[in-house]
Amino acid sequence: MSINKTYAVFGLGRYGLAAARELINSGVEIIAVDMDESKVNAHTSELPVCKCADVTDPEVIRQLGIGGVDVVIISMANNLEASVMAVTLCKEAGVKTVIAKCANEMHRKILSRVGADVVVFPENESGIRLAKNLLSSGFADMITLSKEFSMIELDVRPEWVGKSLLELHLRKKYAINVVAIKRGDRLTVNINPEEKLTADSSLIVIANPQKLSKLR
Repeated sequence: MSINKTYAVFGLGRYGLAAARELINSGVEIIAVDMDESKVNAHTSELPVCKCADVTDPEVIRQLGIGGVDVVIISMANNLEASVMAVTLCKEAGVKTVIAKCANEMHRKILSRVGADVVVFPENESGIRLAKNLLSSGFADMITLSKEFSMIELDVRPEWVGKSLLELHLRKKYAINVVAIKRGDRLTVNINPEEKLTADSSLIVIANPQKLSKLR
């Protein structure tokens, strides 16, 4: 996913608000929506586009222009019916990626069946981490190690296939330190720098995510 994509966040509880703030702080365009007017009023100053609206209403989805948004994060795990309706309406409107927060395994199954592309458990996935992963183009996963460095699972780009780490000079070009290569469930830490990368591989690297902007 790219930093140039547009986002919407439905539900301004702790999780949704954390994701919205991280996206806003990274300079991307978002639409924040909540049915609770007090929450909207409390965060209007920090969220430029913050609306009080019922996202289970098809007309609201149309008026907000959600069909033109690339990614929608639905953070209303305490209201399964509203989450289901929001997922359904977003997919019908043509949203490519709908991410929904769920409360339990049964809710996860229901949200997946009605069209959610990704379903997250709040105890396993923080809103900030979700936003960082969305902003990190080509990153399968990212774990923050410090203010400057993260451990990132980076998909092998098409132009890297058939080339070795020795040929790619990733450390010189992007300040990437490759610590392992992953193929399926197999993780190789004793890396042969002359081995050719394959399309089904990913790299486990330590890097500064900000310096990887060249990859976006």
